Amino acid sequence: MERVLEYSSLLIDGTLTTIELTFVSAILALIISFLVGLSRFSSLASVRIAAIIYLEFFRGTSAIVQMFFMFYVLPLMGLHFPPIVAGILACGLNLGSYGSEVVRAAVQSVPRGQHEAATALNYTKYQKFRYVLLPQAIPVMIPTFGNLLIELLKLTAVASLITISDLTFMAQIIRAQTALTLEPFVAIMIIYFTIASVLVAITDFIGRKLSKGRNTLAKKGV
Repeated sequence: MERVLEYSSLLIDGTLTTIELTFVSAILALIISFLVGLSRFSSLASVRIAAIIYLEFFRGTSAIVQMFFMFYVLPLMGLHFPPIVAGILACGLNLGSYGSEVVRAAVQSVPRGQHEAATALNYTKYQKFRYVLLPQAIPVMIPTFGNLLIELLKLTAVASLITISDLTFMAQIIRAQTALTLEPFVAIMIIYFTIASVLVAITDFIGRKLSKGRNTLAKKGV
């Protein structure tokens, strides 16, 4: 393990790249989740169909193939992305498809009486979602979003296949230079576990805060 520690700078760089890839991909996935998830409730059939096509395509194809497509195939069509951008797009689009189903299911879980109350108050569709449905649906989404965030972190390991210098890529470099296999991969497993534990703690904290606020409003009869 001492020899692996000599390459700690590589592990630090890989950790920072993995965190960056996870963080930016998570933002993209979150935006897509709400856009596509809420599009399923659109009154326009074309919007609903487009959302379903996106959902089925990215859920029905391999994330690795999607990443390879972004990095190796799109340049043949004139679209050139740096490795980190291709990785972010592939991870974000893939996880966004799963996240959109979380949004849709959470909105549908809001009691029907709330929908009827918003209609009785003559709310527009935007007001209905903004002030009635989403405030109640978002706390329901948090635990599942937390699980998807961990899946996203693990998915970033695939990014090493398109030359992104993440943790897995750095472990391969250390392995090639030291002929060690066990030590570098044990090291990155510990780092991945630490990052995942922090992400779980953050999502649990957010979930408790939102649930507490929701329970407070419920006690007040709001």
